[in-house]
Amino acid sequence: MYPRIRALREDKDLNQTQVAKMLNMSQTGYSKYETGENDIPTHVLIKLAKFYDTSTDYILGLTEIKQPYK
Repeated sequence: MYPRIRALREDKDLNQTQVAKMLNMSQTGYSKYETGENDIPTHVLIKLAKFYDTSTDYILGLTEIKQPYK
């Protein structure tokens, strides 16, 4: 899961500070999600899926399909 949120961010050419700002949190706090130091709360997971136009299942590694559910 953690490498996926980093890859999604990098695919959009964003830095951690930009994503952290969208989530209303610090860059340091967001960085801990990408490294797996902190678990991602459900509400943040949902925000990330919507932001990257993907599914929570993709972020969690349960599917290889990036497209969100209809």
